[in-house]
Amino acid sequence: MNLSRTARLALRLALALGLGVIYVPLAIVLLNSFNADRTFAWPPTGFTTRWWSTAWNSSGVRDALWTSIQAAAGATAIALVLGTMAAFAVQRYRFFGRDGVSLLIVLPIALPGIVTGIALNNAFRTALEPFGVGLGLFTVIVGHATFCVVTVHNNVLARLRRMGLNLEEASADLGADTFTTFRLVTFPMMRSALLAGGLLAFALSFDEIIVTTFTAGAGVKTLPIWIFENLFRPNQAPVVNVVAAALIVFSVVPIYLAQRLSGSTSTH
Repeated sequence: MNLSRTARLALRLALALGLGVIYVPLAIVLLNSFNADRTFAWPPTGFTTRWWSTAWNSSGVRDALWTSIQAAAGATAIALVLGTMAAFAVQRYRFFGRDGVSLLIVLPIALPGIVTGIALNNAFRTALEPFGVGLGLFTVIVGHATFCVVTVHNNVLARLRRMGLNLEEASADLGADTFTTFRLVTFPMMRSALLAGGLLAFALSFDEIIVTTFTAGAGVKTLPIWIFENLFRPNQAPVVNVVAAALIVFSVVPIYLAQRLSGSTSTH
């Protein structure tokens, strides 16, 4: 398609405006984490790393960080197992209601977080509390896994569609059983897709707050919840900016790695 010079310029300006709306506020948060002024006077009168050391020495921040890591790791592990199994079932088998199953798997990530959170809260209180299991880290992990499964499922499903069955059929023709074929042929070919899906699931779980609010209970505090609770406390404002800046970095790194993995493998 040939575009006029004016049209190309308009598209570039629109792109720059869109990226600016997204990334300029993030850049301000990163800059304010080094702002020497506690009130964040603008432009900054000086820069310091004092707030970073204060945040690192905060037991509340460290506890919330460890809780977020536990929740994200647990949700990612569940998502890798269930998402992979669901992708194999949908791609490799024909059964009644297959399209409906595909929709049900993808639906949780499309629903508003508050709807998912309320539904999970009601389900946990109805199904688990009679057995003495209250809201806590376990329910947070299960709640996060409901939408993390989608990222793994989509990555594995796309890889299975590109792989085809030729190599697996050749392995079977050479005498390999199902598990040997999976270990030596299928798994190596889909390993990068699993890693990419796992990284995306971890990032998605790590900075989730809406579903966490409804499933965490009183004793569990993840890093996003800690930020929200301390956001409007004047004495905590510099530390909140540091934690938010760190959260941006921790979220960007796995997404970048997942994009690199997906991009490098799609070219082969």
